[in-house]
Amino acid sequence: MKSANQLNRTELPTVMDSLVEFLMVTRTDGEGLITYTNHNFLASSNWTPKRILGKSFWQMFSEDEHNQAQAHAIWNRVSNGKSWFGKVEKMTRHGEPYFVQMMAIPTMDANGTLESSTFLELDVTEEVKLKEKLQQIAFIDFETGLMSRHKLETLVNDYIEEGRHFSFVYIAIDHYYTLKDLQSYDSESVLIQEFTNRLKRYFQGDAIARVGVSQFVVLTSFGDWFVQGFLQFLKEQPIYVENHSLPLSVSGGIVRFPEDQQTYSHLYKAALTATKSIIELGGGRISSLSAESHKDLNRRSLIDKKMLTALDHRNLQVVYQPQLDIATGKVLVYEALVRWEDEEIGPIQPDELIPIAEENGLIHAIGAFVIEEAATLAMKLMTDKPDVRISVNTSVREFGDSSQMKEKLTSILERTKCPPHKIEFEITEKFAFQAEQEQAIVNQMKVLEDEGIQFILDDFGTGYASFRYMQQLPISKVKIDKVFINSLLTMPKTRQLVEGMILFGKSMGQYIIAEGVETEEQFEALKEMGIDAVQGYYIGGPVNGDEIT
Repeated sequence: MKSANQLNRTELPTVMDSLVEFLMVTRTDGEGLITYTNHNFLASSNWTPKRILGKSFWQMFSEDEHNQAQAHAIWNRVSNGKSWFGKVEKMTRHGEPYFVQMMAIPTMDANGTLESSTFLELDVTEEVKLKEKLQQIAFIDFETGLMSRHKLETLVNDYIEEGRHFSFVYIAIDHYYTLKDLQSYDSESVLIQEFTNRLKRYFQGDAIARVGVSQFVVLTSFGDWFVQGFLQFLKEQPIYVENHSLPLSVSGGIVRFPEDQQTYSHLYKAALTATKSIIELGGGRISSLSAESHKDLNRRSLIDKKMLTALDHRNLQVVYQPQLDIATGKVLVYEALVRWEDEEIGPIQPDELIPIAEENGLIHAIGAFVIEEAATLAMKLMTDKPDVRISVNTSVREFGDSSQMKEKLTSILERTKCPPHKIEFEITEKFAFQAEQEQAIVNQMKVLEDEGIQFILDDFGTGYASFRYMQQLPISKVKIDKVFINSLLTMPKTRQLVEGMILFGKSMGQYIIAEGVETEEQFEALKEMGIDAVQGYYIGGPVNGDEIT
């Protein structure tokens, strides 16, 4: 691959050479994969040539809906042979936002197909930050005149301190980006202004804030019946853009203080959760969060709050579920599962614990704890059970840094004197998808594989790209998800599907495991199909390490 300097000398058009001194320059191929960046871009974004070349244009933007929609709009325009100019928010290698004034210039081949694109960018981060600071000082959203999110938080905390009773109402415009794409550029501003006017007219005297591009919050003392009346008000007061009535609907969530939640962050999260639930059901409604959802949110909040203390006090526990190798009739692998039993919260299972740990950043500490426990057990079993290995579930967050996982694992294995081949890592479809996007993750996996660690693709068959991951990632084992095993004996098509997955996996040289095996009939059927190993309560439930030794 050519260096940045070589590309600069031989491939950039002469007119750009004079701009390189003060502009950031990025070049992609016709598929949007980055083929060149200059020094100014690398300096501002903290990327290196090795890590940026080959990444996609979209990976330079954050994953939120607005920025991804803008990235798609830019790419659609250059794909049609048109230039684009405007301000965009991009992300550094470390996930920090920065702002640029961008010009996108397409290069088409003789057939009118996009051959490459050149992006000229001027860093305007300081200007944007200054504007944001001024906006924070004023607490005003300049486009609508509503409160900003910063002012909303201040006001809610004041209300809480005063002991006021109020409803925190989150309202989102349904299908906003679809509506926007159907209109001209100027229509977007008209749509937001007209919607804001209707909010002000209906919720007269109530505090209203704009918290996103098409998301708003209302603080009102009126009950649910009044808030829900806003839906009918919108029908009676349609929004016209360019003489056309827009088919506008909204989704919203209502959370009450102090009955439902007692802090600003909890009110916001609960209202947002309620809104997302409604959107998933088709939208067009404003509703309170269900009692069950409130209970779940309160439980998540408590788990989040107490997790660090549980780690410090070593209250977490690792249990091990056996996996039977069919050929030898022996248990050759135990899967390590983290458990937490709290007096106030009750039992916390991995499916509940891990997502919260990923959100609050404690996943690295929990991962290290489980690996160390697993490595310690593997060493204890060396004498009596020399063939036994321990598998550990790992999160993509633990592979976020180019060397962090390897260094952490090396340190633990040295400390416990555990050989690397005694440890296996189980990865999820989410992990595999992220690994495809980040070559650094794949590189770490290959380095660990060279050390003797095997990777297992968990929940095999549930994702749309499971077969592709088997081809592209260093995976030596796959686990057929228990959802297929549950209906193995009751649905003929499921049986055919499982048999097909086993045959396909073996044709790829994979070791095939079935999880969730609970009956003798399932066990015998899987043996007949040629499964390599089984795991589930028919073989044995999770046990403490002491019970194994």
